[in-house]
Amino acid sequence: MEATSEKTLLSYLKSYRAYEPSVIPGQQAITFLTNKTGLPQVWKWDDQASEVQQFIELPDRALSVNHSPSGMKTIIGSDINGNEKQQLYLICEGTTVEDLVVSKEHFHHFGGWSPDETKIAFSSNRRHPGYFDVYILDIATKKEEVVYLYNGNCNPICWTNDGKGLILNIADTNIDNSLYIFDLEKKELTKIGKENISARYHSIQLTKDGKKGYLVTDAGRDTLAIHSFTFDNPTELEQLSQIEKWDIEEIKLSPDEKLLAYTVNEGGTSRLRFYHIKHKSMFEASGLPSGVYSSLSWLDTEELVIEIKSAILPGDLWSADLKEQKTKRLTFVGENKDIHHLWTEPELCHYSSFDGLEVPYFLYGKKDYAQPVMIYVHGGPESQIRNEYNPVIQFLAAQGYAVVAPNVRGSMGYGRKYVQLDDVRKRMDAVADLKWLVEDLVRRGADPKKIGIMGRSYGGFMVLAAITHYPELWAAAVDIVGISHFKTFLENTGPWRRRLREKEYGSLKEDVDFFEEIAPLNHTDKIIAPLLIFHGRNDTRVPVSEAEQLNRDLENQGKEVELIVFEDEGHQTENIKNQIEMNTKIVAFMKKHLQ
Repeated sequence: MEATSEKTLLSYLKSYRAYEPSVIPGQQAITFLTNKTGLPQVWKWDDQASEVQQFIELPDRALSVNHSPSGMKTIIGSDINGNEKQQLYLICEGTTVEDLVVSKEHFHHFGGWSPDETKIAFSSNRRHPGYFDVYILDIATKKEEVVYLYNGNCNPICWTNDGKGLILNIADTNIDNSLYIFDLEKKELTKIGKENISARYHSIQLTKDGKKGYLVTDAGRDTLAIHSFTFDNPTELEQLSQIEKWDIEEIKLSPDEKLLAYTVNEGGTSRLRFYHIKHKSMFEASGLPSGVYSSLSWLDTEELVIEIKSAILPGDLWSADLKEQKTKRLTFVGENKDIHHLWTEPELCHYSSFDGLEVPYFLYGKKDYAQPVMIYVHGGPESQIRNEYNPVIQFLAAQGYAVVAPNVRGSMGYGRKYVQLDDVRKRMDAVADLKWLVEDLVRRGADPKKIGIMGRSYGGFMVLAAITHYPELWAAAVDIVGISHFKTFLENTGPWRRRLREKEYGSLKEDVDFFEEIAPLNHTDKIIAPLLIFHGRNDTRVPVSEAEQLNRDLENQGKEVELIVFEDEGHQTENIKNQIEMNTKIVAFMKKHLQ
């Protein structure tokens, strides 16, 4: 890369974001995470301060922040070198960090403060790598008690408001889950919603009197809608609000319990609405920038805090004041005046796949498609490309590429039917969507000799499947922490993930023949495109062996391949120096092979 282009790319990569805001109870203050110091750390916004300040400095990345009901104590989750094995640390006053829940070989999921903030709940896989049991810890004595054993993935979400129970989340499949009320005295579970109905249940909110709750679910529906339930009869859900075509993703009950703030995912862009519980009416927020809204948090009964990010906004905190009917930007972490004018908003487009299915994609760059094309495939697979900032996509678009980011079948955001269209032995239908995307782009004017592809995690598998099953379509390919063989992936991934992943990909017991049939590792002789591979040594989701076995095989064949392994990363690439190295190489690689 020329020095000028490399300097510009660094500016794109150093566009930081503020995310996951959490209001500190009893204060007009908010904590949030940002990577502006190189790794995600906890920062604080205060309406009395002139600028944001770092809340606490940890030796490794911060993963979660949980304030006590009074706001006097805070628990922060952190892992080691990206391995996702979260440990919990207590902050009571000032900058003193105290070990609270630490067993560095195990995972821990925070499950809420008790109402009197003397205890916390959490889950951990200490008993067995694939089993997450529920614990309660006394803050004063540090005594831990296992209150519920579960041979699978079980995590507490919060306490009931009387302090006598927990709400537990049990994963049923890769997308579906169940919520239960767990009585701590009787050690009994009561399901929320009806038995034997596969569904998603998210974003639960409980009333202060302990009698009622709200949540979003797609039980008996194709999309997520708002429902209520009572503790007297939790199996019966009452639907309150729904959007027929789109998911309602997140809800937040106002402190006075009069309103439910909620977000709607409309094809990858959010809307913010409010449901008036007494009047059963809805109104929509205005004045906020277009983008993806998340992490709703009430500052008081009148003001809501929202994380907003978009293709031209890396991520910052905003507030919506309902009384004054105005919005305000609270943080400017994502502001980058040097290159902001170069960022471009994508256009939402569609094409028809082999079976007539309409597949959406975001297009960055000129719509004449005459320039080189780079197709970016998301991970998950139950994820979704959304209207969010991606530095490499933005840089390539500014350099004259058409960047196409599709939501092929199996993506979230378009209902249960759509997300299940690639399950198990329908896996290659999603890969075929990529082939038909290329054909559609060529018909629109794209040069068939200048089309590249890249993807992360499951998106990495899609890249490898595309270049092995449709090798003639691609001029270059980048695989980031991707799966090269589902059999070896399932054998080596964390046991806590295997059972859930098998619901999506197929099982080691019944589908090995299919794994062998589609495995990119078994079809490397067909690869034509030069391949660039990245992986994290500490990846507990997709083991680094997936990249190493693929690289070894291609090197033995004399194919053009390069593998870069980051020794201090896991499944994500968090360290800014590694982000710079990875993305600098990607841009140079694409420029070499597509231009």
